[in-house]
Amino acid sequence: MEKALCVFWHKGYEAASVDDLTKAMGLSRSSFYGTFVNKQTLFHKALSHYSRRGLNTLRDVADAGGDDPVGAIMEALANPQGGRDGCMLINCLTELAPHDNEVAALGRHHLESIDEIIARALEPSDPGQVLDKARAFASLAIGTLALRKAGIPSEQISQTLKQARLVISP
Repeated sequence: MEKALCVFWHKGYEAASVDDLTKAMGLSRSSFYGTFVNKQTLFHKALSHYSRRGLNTLRDVADAGGDDPVGAIMEALANPQGGRDGCMLINCLTELAPHDNEVAALGRHHLESIDEIIARALEPSDPGQVLDKARAFASLAIGTLALRKAGIPSEQISQTLKQARLVISP
């Protein structure tokens, strides 16, 4: 799954061919089709895997965030040093969600889960109380992914995140 994920992440869904996928995964075409039926099914499985892994990582970041779990989560989401590939899930939402209901649904679930993780970090006893604020934090952190893709220096992205936190939490 990781190898397929890398192919989709670097090439995008449309440009990734079955040949690219079978070569990366070390599968014959017949094994590929016997296991996954088609490229779209594999893609949905890979994207779900990516989402689960990412959400688990964010939960771990929140738990280890010390005095500033929200800042740690925002930094992890933005990943300023992550290079220009961006976040696979956000890339897929912009490319495919308008035409693929399963990607759109997975994306909504993923984004709602991020909001809930941040809300729990803000107010562990009543995360529902701060859900709008959590959405604002998540939106700003995810928005910086466009800065990364544009090649903005990581220090500038980190500074943008700090300023965003000041705007939301005066």
